[in-house]
Amino acid sequence: MQKILIIRFSSIGDIVLTSPVLRCLKEQTGAELHFLCKTSYRTLLEANPNINKIYSIKQDIKEVISELKAEKYDVIIDLHKNIRSLQVRRALGVKSYSFDKINLAKWLIVNFKINRLPDMHIVDRYLAAVESLGVKNDGQGLDYFIPSDQEIDLYDLAKKSSFGGSLQKYTAFAIGAAHATKRLPLEKIIAICKSVKSPIILLGGPQEQAVGDQICAAAGPHVLNTCGQMSLHQSASLVRQASEVISHDTGMMHIAAAFSKKIISIWGNTIPEFGMYPYYPRGINQNTSIEVKGLSCRPCSKIGSEECPKGHFRCMRDLPTDFL
Repeated sequence: MQKILIIRFSSIGDIVLTSPVLRCLKEQTGAELHFLCKTSYRTLLEANPNINKIYSIKQDIKEVISELKAEKYDVIIDLHKNIRSLQVRRALGVKSYSFDKINLAKWLIVNFKINRLPDMHIVDRYLAAVESLGVKNDGQGLDYFIPSDQEIDLYDLAKKSSFGGSLQKYTAFAIGAAHATKRLPLEKIIAICKSVKSPIILLGGPQEQAVGDQICAAAGPHVLNTCGQMSLHQSASLVRQASEVISHDTGMMHIAAAFSKKIISIWGNTIPEFGMYPYYPRGINQNTSIEVKGLSCRPCSKIGSEECPKGHFRCMRDLPTDFL
């Protein structure tokens, strides 16, 4: 049995996307798996049965490097591939594998609109990093594990809301995203919510709570704002129990894919061709991508920014709102 360290410091979606690597490594090699991430993302991994031990850092690898050295790993799988992960690999001095970040191809399409992007999801690029260990893609898609005490009782939630006593069928709408150019304008979200008469539950963090209140006030009593009131696992529970999920290009989209949910993914300045679209089990595709194709300025960034570089924000403002 080998002892393997997997490195992925952040963020929510990227860590969820490592789950097939963890499962396939564990089931096909029986290795002892340790994971290194940032402390703020540790809770994402604590319920994963494929992980034997988690190490985390707040800022610097010096916080854990002596402990990592004492583990005497056989192999390192670097699924972050940045300066910090390189520092870990050099400090431990054992055989390591990493993945292709396709940075040149991303740079070409962002800056010159020359498309050299491979037709390959990032999960498959992650899995390519462990092929030499005899690991193959089992085709089972993503995993997300919710601790039992974080599951949401829909009956209790409905009683406390304007829905009355029933939440049999609802749409979960993840309204947040790390970058502004990945988020729909407020009026667009309101228009989408108004077009649906069945219950909608808004998901997001504390930073989306005030926006969620505005959406509820404008869209009607069939919309419930849970932004800032739920833990990440509790929001994931609401995603798991939803009939369908609307999400920007963000971590909640990947959590929805882990539960094989029907997803309507909203794309602004980023594009699905980057290889970060919802990843389902083999033979399943429940995603509908909503995007404005043909814009000469899109994609304008491989991750996102705080404002549209052109000022018109057409990649979001031109999107339809009647897709439900």
